[in-house]
Amino acid sequence: MNAESTLFCNVNILDGTGAQPYRGDVLVRGNRIDRIARAGQTCIAHDLATNVVDGGGHRTLMPGLCDAHTHITWNNGTNLHATTALPIEEHLLLTIDNARTYLDCGYTMCVGAASAKERLDVVIRDSINSGRIPGPRLLASGMEIATTGADVNPSLTADGVEEIRKTVRSVCKLGVDTVKLSMSGEQITGAALNHETFFTDAEVAVAVEEASRRGARVCAHARNQHSIKLCVKHGVNIIYHASFVDEEALDMLEAAKDRVFVAPGLAWLIMTCYHASDWGITPEAAEQMGYVDELENAIESMKKMHQRGIRVLPGGDYGFAWTPHGTYAKDLEYFVDLLGFTPMETILSATKLGGEIMGDPEHLGQLREGYFADLLLVDGDPLRDITILQDRDNLLAIMKDGAFHKAPPSAEARIQRLPRFDHLRVVAA
Repeated sequence: MNAESTLFCNVNILDGTGAQPYRGDVLVRGNRIDRIARAGQTCIAHDLATNVVDGGGHRTLMPGLCDAHTHITWNNGTNLHATTALPIEEHLLLTIDNARTYLDCGYTMCVGAASAKERLDVVIRDSINSGRIPGPRLLASGMEIATTGADVNPSLTADGVEEIRKTVRSVCKLGVDTVKLSMSGEQITGAALNHETFFTDAEVAVAVEEASRRGARVCAHARNQHSIKLCVKHGVNIIYHASFVDEEALDMLEAAKDRVFVAPGLAWLIMTCYHASDWGITPEAAEQMGYVDELENAIESMKKMHQRGIRVLPGGDYGFAWTPHGTYAKDLEYFVDLLGFTPMETILSATKLGGEIMGDPEHLGQLREGYFADLLLVDGDPLRDITILQDRDNLLAIMKDGAFHKAPPSAEARIQRLPRFDHLRVVAA
């Protein structure tokens, strides 16, 4: 159901600006939102070639969602290194499936947070952008960069300023958008732990310097206070996890809130603590490893960040066996139930802030005239029940760049004469 223009009429518009939803019509021409009219205003004129989708007065039209902590190449593996276990050919096919899955779930923006193999993110991003495969707008990452002893995920190892410099240059040469540093440990390794920091000031500084010189942004796996402070001090753009903070770290984050983003990866902690028994991590084992303590600290840390206006975004480290692809919208529920975000604040963190973390806030993340037409037509009101976004059946239509990835179901559509415009109107039942 792709055409040069589409009119969504009689929808509740949740525009991603923070304004309360309002009834109205939205006209898409090409890949942009051309016109928005509130109910009662002058009708939007359109021609016979325009697709017309009626929201019935109770469906919500909203911007597409953003996952700020995306491992699009992770293969639902059972441990941290199982993500590399596939041969490259099968791994590419699986990653293509994952790209489609993100879009199937209403995620039109994804921030790469490390690739399982060096070029997979880049190849998938370029294939999406060329139209060869369906998928979200993707900021592509390379493999994580770790120092000796800190390789908590599949990573490239480098030690000292000059090795870090050379490795960052090599990763940037691949054409990545983000460079990932593995700065703190991970309890599940049993060796490199979350309270340990494995980068020096000089190593972080040179990584940011080299990445910035080549137009890439730096993100970091940073769970403890010291690693978080290093991130802020040296200009790391995106901090993953940030579970343990003190007042100094909070003050630094608040002072840098216009340039720093935090994506806690709550799903990993929650599922590891309480829902990973089938993979050998019982709740008792998770507690012994320190994950229950980290989860409790992460919840309190995110609450404090939110109160200070620090930009906290959803993205749950999906792609492990107990955080499988396709369950991304669980993070939105966690933001409401655990972090004290209102449903509106949660939607904004996944849409408006998504446009910001993608680096294009003037064109992404909001339903406004002139913005890219990345839109979801939702059966219901996510402000009343944020969990409806977890059910793909509630996503009646998914549009990216002005084209339907998922059109309103034809089996539930009827065609009727619309006297106002004197043409056939397609109405989603």
